[in-house]
Amino acid sequence: MSNTNRSGRGKNRRNSAASQGQGNASASRQPSKSSRPSTRQQGKEVRPQGASLSAVRPKGRERESAPIEGLPVSKNEETVIDIIGMNHDGEGVGRANGYTLFVQGALPGETVRVRVMKTKKQYGYAKLLEIVKASPDRVSAPCPIYDQCGGCQIQHMSYAGQLAWKRQLVVDNLQRIGKLNVLVEDAEGAEQQGIRVLPTMGMDEPWRYRNKAQVPIGAAEGGLVGGFYAKGSHRIIDMDTCLIQHEHNDEVVAKVKEIGSHFGISAYNEETGRGLLRHVVVKKAFRTGEMMLVLVTNGRDIPHKDAWIGSIREAIPHVASICQNVNKKQTNVIFGDETRVLWGRDVIYDYIGDVQFAISARSFYQVNPVQTEVLYGKTVEYAGLSGKETVIDAYCGIGTISLFLAQHADQVYGVEIVPEAIEDARSNALLNEMKNVKFEVGASEDVIPRWKEQGIEADVIVVDPPRKGCDPRLLDTILEMKPERVVYVSCNPSTLARDLRLLEDGGYRTVEVTPVDMFPHTVHVECCSLLVRKD
Repeated sequence: MSNTNRSGRGKNRRNSAASQGQGNASASRQPSKSSRPSTRQQGKEVRPQGASLSAVRPKGRERESAPIEGLPVSKNEETVIDIIGMNHDGEGVGRANGYTLFVQGALPGETVRVRVMKTKKQYGYAKLLEIVKASPDRVSAPCPIYDQCGGCQIQHMSYAGQLAWKRQLVVDNLQRIGKLNVLVEDAEGAEQQGIRVLPTMGMDEPWRYRNKAQVPIGAAEGGLVGGFYAKGSHRIIDMDTCLIQHEHNDEVVAKVKEIGSHFGISAYNEETGRGLLRHVVVKKAFRTGEMMLVLVTNGRDIPHKDAWIGSIREAIPHVASICQNVNKKQTNVIFGDETRVLWGRDVIYDYIGDVQFAISARSFYQVNPVQTEVLYGKTVEYAGLSGKETVIDAYCGIGTISLFLAQHADQVYGVEIVPEAIEDARSNALLNEMKNVKFEVGASEDVIPRWKEQGIEADVIVVDPPRKGCDPRLLDTILEMKPERVVYVSCNPSTLARDLRLLEDGGYRTVEVTPVDMFPHTVHVECCSLLVRKD
C-alpha cells in the first residue's frame, strides 16, 4: 500500500482503507449489483462517465528494449516447460534450458505450453497457453471474473494445496533469507535441532470470510455501478458478488447503488474531480450481526439525503449505523478527515473471543474475525501466561492483541505510533472493564526504554509489525530488555525471516512457527512465532 506506516500490516490501523491494492488485495475489489442488470454484465469494464480513453488505458506504451543476446528463449517464442514451484506472487516457476520463466496461472507439478512475453538477463515472463499435464491440486476457480480481478491469486488451487504451499513459502523464507535451520517433516533417525514449522491453520469454510467491503463507485448507462479496480489501474470492473465477502455486504452495496441511482446520485469522476459518491464502505460484525454503512462523498451536501437514508433503512433494517465521510481531495486515498453520523450510532460492536470491540467508520479491525481468533489464540499460547507476567505489545494498534493478552497476564503495556489507534485502544479497554492494561502513544523503540527506566520489566514482548517488519531499533531494544519470551506475529514471511535471524544472533532461539491462513485464496499468509532466550 502506498500509505504504509508502522501501525499495522502496511496500512494505518485507524484507516485501513487508505489506499488501493495491498497484501490484502480484495479489500478494494469488492462486489456490487447494478440497479439495471439489463444494461451490463458481471465483469464488464466501466469507464467513468465523461472520461476519455486515456483514463482507462495506460498512457503511452512501454519503450521496446533491445533483445538480449544469448538467451535460450526469445520474446513471442512458444515452448513447453515443467513448473517446479510457485513464487510469492502466486506465479508458477519453470525453466527453459535453465532460464527461469514466471507463468501466471501455472501450478507446481504441471507441464505447460507458454509464450514468452518479456525477457530479462536472469529471468522472464510467459503467458500460459495450454496445460499439457495438470497438477492434482488444480481446480476450477468458482469466481466468474477471477482472471480479471486479481483480488484472489490462487483460486485455481485446491484449498489443501494452498495451505501446503503457504507453509512451504514460510519454510523457504526462513531457510533462504534467515539462513535458519528448519526441522524436516517425517525425518527419521538422528535427533534434529531447528525450528518446527507447523501445518498452516486453515478455515473450515474458506469463503465469505471478509467482514468489510470497500467499493469504488462509477457511473454507466442506467445508474451507479461499483466493483473493483482492474489490475494495475483505476478502471472499474463491475461485478455482482465477491465469494470471499460476507453475503450481507454484497446485499447492502447493491441496495445502496439501486437507491442512489433512483435518486439521481452522481458518481465521482477521478479525472474531472466532479460527482458525489466515491466509495461505499460496509462493515459487518460477525458475532452481533450489526452493520455499518459509510458513504464516502466528494462534498458534504447529499441530494435527497433524508429520502435516501430512509429508503436504505427500510431496505436494510439490520444496518445499525449510517455515516458519511467527506473526501474532497483528488487522491486515491479512500477516506477524508471528516466523518459524521447520518443515522444511528457512530460505532457497531463485535467480539473476538470474549473481548468486545467498538468499530467506528475509520477504525482498523481485522477483516477475517474467524481466523483472527485463531491467530490471537496462538499468540496467547506462545506467550505462556500464568497470570503473573508483565507483557509488552509493541505494535498494539487498537488493542486487539493487548486485550486478548490482558485476560491471562498480570499487566499489559501497549504502544502504538498512531494517536487515533491509541484512543480506540483505551476506549476498548474501558468497554471491557480491563484495568490491567495501559496504552501509550509513540514509537516502540522510544517508549519501551523509557518504561524500562521506570522499572517496568517485560517477561514477554509481543510484536505485530507492518509488512516491512520490525524497526531495527526495536529489535535492539528487545535484546537489551531480555524478556524470557518473544512472540512475533507477522504478515510477511520474508521480513519475519530477516528479523528472526537478528533475534537469534542476539541470544534467542526460534522454537516454533505457525502459519495461519487469514486470507484464503490469496497468496498472503500470517505467522505466529515463538522465541525463547537461550541463557
